[in-house]
Amino acid sequence: VQLVESGGGLVQPGGSLRLSCAASGGASSINVMGWYRQAPGKERELVAIMTRVGPTKYADSVKGRFTISRDNAKNSVSLQMDSLQPDDTAVYYCYAVGVTIMDRFYAGENWGKGTLVTVSA
Repeated sequence: VQLVESGGGLVQPGGSLRLSCAASGGASSINVMGWYRQAPGKERELVAIMTRVGPTKYADSVKGRFTISRDNAKNSVSLQMDSLQPDDTAVYYCYAVGVTIMDRFYAGENWGKGTLVTVSA
């Protein structure tokens, strides 16, 4: 499955951005979708993930500021980011795992190419 992100850009501290990710490739369902990020000089880290039936997990650093949502019918996931801070600057990657295509289950991870979010005055 291919994951394509959109919505990154430059925003001032305290501002908001919304990231979106759409999966293509004929998936009939995706177990988990979400977002990771990688800041310069740091390891990739989880931001937020959401299962197909609803449970979510957020990084402590984004709780109360970021909101993840999914549209299972469209195999898409979004991330609403509010109260952005300079420490949120990173490349954000869409993530999907547990993909069913034509009744065949694929357990491997899938990653988008990433979209850059820069928080700066």
